[in-house]
Amino acid sequence: MDTSTASSLWDELVGTQPDPDLWVVLATLVAALAIVVPHTLWRISRNAITIAHEGGHGLVALLTGRTLTGIRLHSDTSGLTVSKGKPYGIGMILTASAGYTAPPLLGLGGAALLASGRITLLLWVATALLVAMLVMIRNAYGALTVILTGGTFVVVSWLAGPQVQAAFAYAVVWFLLLGGVRPAFELQAKRARGGAGDSDADQLSRLTHVPAGLWLFLFHAVSLCSLIGGGRWLLAV
Repeated sequence: MDTSTASSLWDELVGTQPDPDLWVVLATLVAALAIVVPHTLWRISRNAITIAHEGGHGLVALLTGRTLTGIRLHSDTSGLTVSKGKPYGIGMILTASAGYTAPPLLGLGGAALLASGRITLLLWVATALLVAMLVMIRNAYGALTVILTGGTFVVVSWLAGPQVQAAFAYAVVWFLLLGGVRPAFELQAKRARGGAGDSDADQLSRLTHVPAGLWLFLFHAVSLCSLIGGGRWLLAV
């Protein structure tokens, strides 16, 4: 790759792209709702939220100095992230709290990039994160899920036109914002039925001696505030 080509790619990456029309933003919102609200489609699309959930655990584990040993994604949309380090302390607390908060916060960050017109940057950053996560996947289903998701981003980033890229980016961010809300309500319903005794909220309760219900409230607060804030950015085109 010569210097001019590298410079052109860099300019495209850090540069801004035109905002899509409002109807595109609204159409992608409707599309995201269509795969988050119906239970049948949610059972499939939730896999993408699980990728973000477990990726959040893994990223924060690394950032807090823990040793990330592997991530597993399962066909029932559950997942498991294993890291080594102190089984207590701030690092463990932050790692445990990063799962349910990761999808909406990623959506909020994506909305901030889109609000500043950086569609290409969002697509490339998402692709890089998926590639980095693939290295830590330790089961076949998880690898397949991440490869298919990452492959979709690569195809759109390199082969699709600007309008398709914009629509795809907005759909992804809407999906993270909306899909990031539902898991906390599902966890609340499971706990009300006496299930999910080893959920992130319960682990955090044991680590901090703070009731699991308060951690669940935090998950709700982060997801709903991210949806409100991110939604305002996305609709301000």
